[in-house]
Amino acid sequence: MKTCDLHCHSTFSDGSLTPTEIVALAKQQGLSAVALTDHNTTKGLAEFMQAGESAGLETVAGCEFSTEIDGSELHILGLFMPQETWVEIEDYVELLHMAKHHSNEKLIERLCEGGYGITYEEIAALTDADEFNRAHVARALVARGYASSVEEAFKKFLRTDGGFYTPARKLGAAATVRFIKSNGGVAVWAHSFFQHEKSEVASILPVLVKAGLDGMETLYSTFTPEQTEAAKAFVKQYNLHESGGSDFHGAAKPDIQLGVGRGNLCIPYAFYEKLRGKSHFPK
Repeated sequence: MKTCDLHCHSTFSDGSLTPTEIVALAKQQGLSAVALTDHNTTKGLAEFMQAGESAGLETVAGCEFSTEIDGSELHILGLFMPQETWVEIEDYVELLHMAKHHSNEKLIERLCEGGYGITYEEIAALTDADEFNRAHVARALVARGYASSVEEAFKKFLRTDGGFYTPARKLGAAATVRFIKSNGGVAVWAHSFFQHEKSEVASILPVLVKAGLDGMETLYSTFTPEQTEAAKAFVKQYNLHESGGSDFHGAAKPDIQLGVGRGNLCIPYAFYEKLRGKSHFPK
């Protein structure tokens, strides 16, 4: 059975492998297609697509947009984004990067005030992305001995409900779906049950579908069987396409492997084919 992985991250956001290394690993894993969906950036896509062509692997140019709706955070994947739109994507997320930069500065300031000596520069050095995120801060805190693991660092310092971190302002979810669609891409709601209860998903979906949502992830590394079943039911209800991905980050999430998640993920290549059919990608 041919399989794929339509959600993973490189060093251009918070992953530990370069785009070229992801392609090599996908080939090693026997995947037939893989998508690079770095957070709010397209800067790794040129390398990724070239590596895919050289390796003879189907590669998907993507981006994971950080968005919100009524104050609730959700992530939208733009898949099969034409190369001529990559600059437009960077322009679209520019204000988000500015907000993220301010949020990061405040986070480092609060940590230092709390007695946890850490610098902006040492964290920025951990990534090729324009802005680091909490995963990078967690790694730096572990390296300095303030936490024993990334997980502990998140619980101790980086919660949104009482830690040192204040989330940056996000893009509008419906507007982002429309942006993806207007640029020839395919809009997919990523890991909906990772951030929301079933009732919340049910209330958000009609808004996204009205904006042009193409699909949602039904297969995801941390979904329970019940969550997968619920996602599939929503897909059927709204006549959407199924998608799936490991959300591979490499060393940042060592328990998640490309293509197979925690060992039992198996995403049919048919997901890739059907979503590609919804795009402006050359047939």
